[in-house]
Amino acid sequence: MASNTEALKSQREYIDKTEGETLDNKTLNQMAWRSMFLQASFNYERMQAGGWLYSILPGLKKIHKNKEDLSTSMKHNMEFFNCHPFLITFVMGIILSLEQKKADVQTIRALRVAAMGPLGGIGDAIFWFTLLPISAGIGANLSLQGSILGPIIFFVLFNIVHLGLRFGLMHWSYKVGVEGITKLTKNAKEFTRSATVLGMIVVGALIASYVNINIVTPEYLSMSGTIDLQKILDSIMPCLLPLGLTFGMYGLVKKNVSPLVNILVLVVIGLIGAFLGIL
Repeated sequence: MASNTEALKSQREYIDKTEGETLDNKTLNQMAWRSMFLQASFNYERMQAGGWLYSILPGLKKIHKNKEDLSTSMKHNMEFFNCHPFLITFVMGIILSLEQKKADVQTIRALRVAAMGPLGGIGDAIFWFTLLPISAGIGANLSLQGSILGPIIFFVLFNIVHLGLRFGLMHWSYKVGVEGITKLTKNAKEFTRSATVLGMIVVGALIASYVNINIVTPEYLSMSGTIDLQKILDSIMPCLLPLGLTFGMYGLVKKNVSPLVNILVLVVIGLIGAFLGIL
């Protein structure tokens, strides 16, 4: 591995400097589909490198007609790689545009690292903090109403955006090339923060809407009938108990308590509350 790395560092140019074949839409779409297997060979030495090379290999074979150049390209594309799996096609398009122009090998290696860096935070903000809560909230609302469309709508909404970005970025970044990095990183910080704030607002709304806790004081605990403890708590702060429960679960997760244990805790609390007549 060390010898291969040293050899790549010493080789700065491809043998055949003729610009490679322009990749057609069919090939770009094929590589976008293959990118879904990005993490199929994930390991802690090179992480997603195997899946990355598998994804772009059809393009490399069309671009590099010289076998030695293809071998060189495959070797440097098997170096350490780690990127957000849903935005991987953005990096693929940029690197393939550089490979097509037979850019300097070291330049391609450097830009591959530069392109994959910002996508982690951007991808998390788009998918996990924004898209997932919104689509899951819509699906959960339908499911709570007894509609079988709940999980279907969730799956469809999430993947319309996911697949739209996966295939759209493949074509767009291949066309714009290196300029795509500048366009992506120019407002990346502001975009990530805005998407995260939106996601947190959505999560807060979901907590208030779907986490229901109704406390009732049993008559045997009251001198003059039932006390509406829920109304008292709501007068202090609406949805105070759901918020408290959510923070409690969040605290357990931060302490590395598994989601399964969290669910069991909720079941136990529910059973005890029902037995005492307060839930």
